[in-house]
Amino acid sequence: MQHIGTQTIETERLILRPFRAEDAPAMFRNWASDPAVTEYVTWKTHACVEETVGIVESWVRRTAEDPGFYQWAIELKSLGEPIGSIAVAHLNTGAESAELGWCIGRAWWGQGIMPEAGAAVVAFLFERAGFRRVAARYDTRNIKSGRVMQKLGMHYEGTLRQAGRCNAGICDEAVYSILREEYFGRQNRV
Repeated sequence: MQHIGTQTIETERLILRPFRAEDAPAMFRNWASDPAVTEYVTWKTHACVEETVGIVESWVRRTAEDPGFYQWAIELKSLGEPIGSIAVAHLNTGAESAELGWCIGRAWWGQGIMPEAGAAVVAFLFERAGFRRVAARYDTRNIKSGRVMQKLGMHYEGTLRQAGRCNAGICDEAVYSILREEYFGRQNRV
């Protein structure tokens, strides 16, 4: 495994790229200020764009300084601005494992954008950065997030009862993962 940091990835409809300072207004408008979008995440809904500015600025700094920091803006090519984000939320360098987290604006739910972005990031982590395991977890009330994990070829590992807290409260967390050999085996079958 080698940390190569957040690099630009292009898919059919998306550009996954490092955040830029000027992304803050779009992030605030498109997802961070919407309580429906932030219901199942661990960070609070942004009350003002200044809050978003501070967070985006911290991501820009970390991207420049830390090759072990992975935080992508999901830019819809047809729109030309970010509509969501996907990141390595937890990194275990010793186990060469990453846990993903994602968020996308409500206007783009149900369009296959998150599986498209997730597949590109999973490919990047296995093919370019050399990770051994990529995982994700979700509040079991947020079944759409679980469907994304299944579409990424992740396998259900179990449910951690009352193990998490998000904006919806204490929650059970379902854990999914895919291993490097499963990913490459799946690629050979496709």
